[in-house]
Amino acid sequence: MLQYAASVQLYSKLIKQINKDFHMANFPLEAPLHISPEDFFALLREKIYFLLLERFSEFLNLMYLVDIPERSYRNIKENDAVEIAEHMALLVLKREWQKVWLKTNYKP
Repeated sequence: MLQYAASVQLYSKLIKQINKDFHMANFPLEAPLHISPEDFFALLREKIYFLLLERFSEFLNLMYLVDIPERSYRNIKENDAVEIAEHMALLVLKREWQKVWLKTNYKP
């Protein structure tokens, strides 16, 4: 997904949107716009992992701000926190990509 976003020149907008939502959740991500897709995903997964283990209420607030339905993460089958963080990072990326794509393609 990140590679595709880069290929259609929306990668920087995606990073800006994710940075914005993390900042609104009072947990700044501060990812630089020139970060590689692999490093960005690793950073996102790491931040979500920390929120899951150390600041669960902030994690729930972030999920609300990003607009990820509770049912999306209630039925996660993984038991390992690292796997859960990776799954949640993918959900965040998917939803944020939808926001960026819609804003770009349906401007008034």
